[in-house]
Amino acid sequence: MTFRTDSSMRRRALGGIAAVTAVLGLAAVPVLAQGNGLAMLGTLSKGQWTIKQRGGAPDRKICVKSGTELIQLVHRESGCSQFVVEDGAARVTVQYTCPGNGYGRTSIRRETPALVQIESQGIQGGMPFQLTAEGRRTGPC
Repeated sequence: MTFRTDSSMRRRALGGIAAVTAVLGLAAVPVLAQGNGLAMLGTLSKGQWTIKQRGGAPDRKICVKSGTELIQLVHRESGCSQFVVEDGAARVTVQYTCPGNGYGRTSIRRETPALVQIESQGIQGGMPFQLTAEGRRTGPC
């Protein structure tokens, strides 16, 4: 019967943790490297955009500086963590979590530099939401 000492068990556990951290760290590099500089969003025209939500909600106007403003149309607060699911030439999808206020998943499809289709769903304030909208550049900010 072999007994392991506490130190050998700790070394083995730390080695396993280091291996998992290394794998996760390497997997996260592309997301961290791109940050919020999602390629497609950077090609959108800067300025005032009108968001026309399907289903009769009133139009909303927002100032687009980087394109990332279109990701969290329901959760407008800062401090939400984001995870890039898809970063394509014509479509991006981002999942985000806002501590204490829910989460969402938004897909934005670029038709032209001044026209996008937006789909977002999630939970805000304990209630589900679903948003389908068209975003169009309508002028300067």
